[in-house]
Amino acid sequence: SPVPTQEHEKILAVPNGELRISGKGKKLRKPRTIYSSLQLQALNQRFQQTQYLALPERAELAAQLGLTQTQVKIWFQNKRSKYKKIMKQG
Repeated sequence: SPVPTQEHEKILAVPNGELRISGKGKKLRKPRTIYSSLQLQALNQRFQQTQYLALPERAELAAQLGLTQTQVKIWFQNKRSKYKKIMKQG
């Protein structure tokens, strides 16, 4: 039979297969992605070509680098905002 969990504990499956258990009122977050230097090199190179990826491009890049499409999407979002911030400073 399933193990009873306390009311305030939620068990969540995350894409990489690990289970995270949250305590009281804690927001559940996936641990931050650590990109390899090869992945970063490819992402940065692609960003220099274009700041926006179409869906098929994103899917292809994610598959090539062994990342999820969400990881690629968010990396590009973060990079654009960082880039804009730097541009604003001159």
